[in-house]
Amino acid sequence: MLVSAAPVADELAQVQQHLAGVTSMTAAFSQTDRNNRVLTGTMTLKRPGKIRFQYQKGVPQLIVADGNSLYFIDYQVRQVDRWPIGNSPLAVLLNPKRDIAKFAKLNSTGDPRVVSIEVHDPAHPEYGRITMIFQKNAAGPAGLVLQGWVALDSQNNRTTIRLSGQQINGSVSDGVFRWNDPRRQGPRNR
Repeated sequence: MLVSAAPVADELAQVQQHLAGVTSMTAAFSQTDRNNRVLTGTMTLKRPGKIRFQYQKGVPQLIVADGNSLYFIDYQVRQVDRWPIGNSPLAVLLNPKRDIAKFAKLNSTGDPRVVSIEVHDPAHPEYGRITMIFQKNAAGPAGLVLQGWVALDSQNNRTTIRLSGQQINGSVSDGVFRWNDPRRQGPRNR
């Protein structure tokens, strides 16, 4: 079945409007990695540029973006990896001004209540790609609510994030995006 360009452009514009309309979000998340290991926790997003994945008790990891960089912190081995936010597939979620039309394509879902877009920068395949899934819902900005995404890194490692209990555009303190650096002596906030 051929899909006309107008509905595709309309749904991409709807996703762009949704992303621009979300200033903050909190949600429970379930993360499934390439080995089918499932971790849960809480995601907090504040735009521009801030996100925190606080994992369940007993998981010594944290992912946080502070507005400039995205950090992967492993407290068990006292290691911190840092990437510029723009070099991450999550950049599409973190930058409300990013024009996704240049990097996004609409995926067919077979369900008129679901919108799926794949975003990647062909000039930078090393940044990976992200496929975001939205549920059509009049209560969400631009009539959409983000349900989750699948991220593929440059080595084709797949991570699936499913969201639930989304609270959109509530108050979120900037303090949520601070973290303790395990490489330093004693507890010190970044």
